[in-house]
Amino acid sequence: MDNRLFFTATQKNRDCIGDVLSRFLPKRGSILELASGSGEHGVEFQKRFPSINWQTSDPEPSHRKSISAWIDKYGLSTKMPQPINIDVEVKPWPLTPTLISELKRVVCINMIHISPWTCTKALFKESGNLLKKEQLLMLYGPFKRNGLHTSESNSLFDESLKRQNSTWGIRNLEDVNQVAMKNGFTQEAVIQMPANNLSLIFRMS
Repeated sequence: MDNRLFFTATQKNRDCIGDVLSRFLPKRGSILELASGSGEHGVEFQKRFPSINWQTSDPEPSHRKSISAWIDKYGLSTKMPQPINIDVEVKPWPLTPTLISELKRVVCINMIHISPWTCTKALFKESGNLLKKEQLLMLYGPFKRNGLHTSESNSLFDESLKRQNSTWGIRNLEDVNQVAMKNGFTQEAVIQMPANNLSLIFRMS
């Protein structure tokens, strides 16, 4: 039985996200990816950056099964750890002492617009507790700027998200920055990405 899931967006954005990661990842150490979804990003980045340890996570059992299946598909089981069950709002996150000691970056792709705002707050709070000074948190996804959508397609996407769940929606960049600052982060970079998305890089102060 093939448990792999295929997310269309992953196929489209993995290369451009990988290009951004290549500028900000350390040469060695562990990276924690939150809300890893199908696992397609995780295996792609583990292959692209073989000297690091890419730790995936997701609260959905079907997603964790998919991640494991992708790890097996690419023969990465001896290098890449199995996904762990992390709900960002359940703290502390269940990380091993070794992972905590080796952790260099936290990566979160396409999560905060399909989760309640409380998840964004929890993401920054716990990342701030885990990351050391000068280490980075990276976000990727669609964002509003100064309260306004950056494209008509993002506006329509936002409406569709809110129809699915009233607590979801595209977040305002300035609100995200405020939460980041409250938890000890400073904004390192805002990078324009294809399809009206942004990569946000935050450095632990």
